[in-house]
Amino acid sequence: MPSTDSPIPRFHLAVPVDDLAAARRFYGEVLGLEQGRSAETWVDWNLHGHQFVTHLAPGRTQRIHNPVDGHDVPVPHFGLILTIPEFHELADRLRGAGTAFVIEPYVRFEGEVGEQWTMFLLDPAGNALEFKAFADDSQVFAT
Repeated sequence: MPSTDSPIPRFHLAVPVDDLAAARRFYGEVLGLEQGRSAETWVDWNLHGHQFVTHLAPGRTQRIHNPVDGHDVPVPHFGLILTIPEFHELADRLRGAGTAFVIEPYVRFEGEVGEQWTMFLLDPAGNALEFKAFADDSQVFAT
């Protein structure tokens, strides 16, 4: 039996989607995540070692935004903190797939504590994702 020991806690996140085939294309083909177990109403994904699940839940339409650094940031949202090379590799992959960004990749808080590359996009069900990379990783929780 494979070990379940992990040096850091892993999160489990389940999000609603209205089309599992579209979710499979987006998360599997566009983002390149490995698919795990699945059933008629859900699919498990390996999100860099975390258990991310898309659950069939049609009809969700609520949209909320908050202003951050001159942009309307969609809330709720989720994503990953990547290295800067990983961030740019993913941005290139998303551009190559014709992804429409909610907020195009750019440097947020430039020259300030917490400087970071960030980008926002929506999955086919309208779930907002943010991927970011800090100029100085020690500033992830800086105040």
